[in-house]
Amino acid sequence: MTIASIDHITVNASDLDASRRFYVEVLGLRDGDRPAFDVPGIWLYATDHPIVHLVGDRESTAASTGPFDHFAFQAADLTGVVGRLKAADIAYDLIIVPGLERRQVFVTDPDGVKIELNFAADEALPDDA
Repeated sequence: MTIASIDHITVNASDLDASRRFYVEVLGLRDGDRPAFDVPGIWLYATDHPIVHLVGDRESTAASTGPFDHFAFQAADLTGVVGRLKAADIAYDLIIVPGLERRQVFVTDPDGVKIELNFAADEALPDDA
């Protein structure tokens, strides 16, 4: 067996609508088809694949993530993403990786899940970076 990539991340959302808005309006994912499970939820897509599964009405929420720290997405349009974060009044950290010059943005979703967004080294930096 060979592992090729992450298939999806599941987030136990305390507020499905708030989480959906964050992932769609701020991070740019899109709503898509989801099987008729017996719990409420939303599947969010990048291209043709659902990469974030939001689930509601579960006992366990992000308050207890154990040793889990964050997950990461490869991303594009650094200045656009930073602009959307600012417009939504969402705190973020912009880091330039030493030696690689890759740009990283760290942000948390409405349930406190830390997300790393990776941008290529040739992406323009926001004016105030």
